[in-house]
Formats: sequence, structure tokens, C-alpha cells
Amino acid sequence: MRLMIVEDNAVLLQKLSLFLNGEAGITVVGAFSSAGAALRALKYADPEVALVDIGLPDMSGTELIRRMIEEMPALEIIAHTVFDDREIVLSAIKAGAAGYILKGGKLAGLVDALQEIAQGGAPMTPKIARKVIREFRNSGDRDDGHLSPREKEVLKEIERGMTYKQIGEKFGISPHTVNVHIKNIYSKLQAQDRDSALRTARKKGIL
Repeated sequence: MRLMIVEDNAVLLQKLSLFLNGEAGITVVGAFSSAGAALRALKYADPEVALVDIGLPDMSGTELIRRMIEEMPALEIIAHTVFDDREIVLSAIKAGAAGYILKGGKLAGLVDALQEIAQGGAPMTPKIARKVIREFRNSGDRDDGHLSPREKEVLKEIERGMTYKQIGEKFGISPHTVNVHIKNIYSKLQAQDRDSALRTARKKGIL
């Protein structure tokens, strides 16, 4: 495996480079402390896998991952960072990272992660894997059933127990128009009545 490491902590960069280069089947073809240096060296270093820090001084690691993938679409990248914030994790994965490992673990764990990615896997620290799974679940729960903004407003007032007349007065529309909205809500949520519509809306995260 031809490995590139991008890490702005000089001590850690040297430690990772020496340790990983001594592992069977791994050759460190580049060790860089900045995104710019890594990008300039990318073509001639020709790595198969890159271990990339997210907190770099000259460019975010997420942007570096995106640009590295643009340059070398077949490159496998593992984000190696202290950041476990949901937005950062998702941004790195969307940018092209195939793995996400938190710093602080045993170096042997990095070897396992590199072997896993070489075999087509997606290595992640368990804490990160749980965040990704939770996000996947929540994205499904937030399916709004294609309700319009007004239909969502009407649905929220129905939940509060307001009558058609009260809803109409609040939004400046007739009770007949409110009734049309409610029929559309039932149809889109595949509900037969008020209670089933509210149950479905809560399940989807609309309410």
C-alpha cells in the first residue's frame, strides 16, 4: 500500500510516518504538514491511500479531501482527527472520505483501519459509526411527505386542537380552504383520519 499522511502536528506526523512505514505491506510515499504541500506532491507521490487530518492550517481537511478526490478519483482517504462533531463528520464523508478515525487510539488501530480500507471496507471509530447510523435514521424520519409549507402549518394547528374555523381565521383563509388542505394532508400522509395523520407526521419528524 502506498500511503500519504497529512498532519500538521510535526511530532505526530513523524510518529505516524515512522510507525506506519515499518508495517508490512505499507510504504509511506509522502508525509506533509499542510494541505498545499500534499496537493503539490499528489501526482508524483501517487498514493493509493491517504490519512488526512481535518484541522490543517492552510485549508480545511474536508476541502483537501474533496480536491484530492478530484485529482485522483481512485484514492482512498481516511479522515484522522480529534473532531467528532456531526457536521464535520458528514462533510468529510460527503467530500469523499471512505473512513473516519478519531485520534487518541492505539497506532495498531490505524494499521487495522488501513488494512480494512484496502479490502474495500469503510473503517470508522465506533463512536463515529453510531453518529452516521443515527444521521441515516433521522434523515428518513424527516421525510415530510411532500407537504407544502401551508399544509405543515395547518397540520400543526390541528395538533393543537384548533377547529377549521379557528385555523382559517389565523391564516386568513376560508374553512373550505382549510378542509382542502386537510384532505391533501391525509392523502399525502396516507392517513384515514386526524389521529393517523398526526401519528404519521410525528413518525416522519414533521411535528
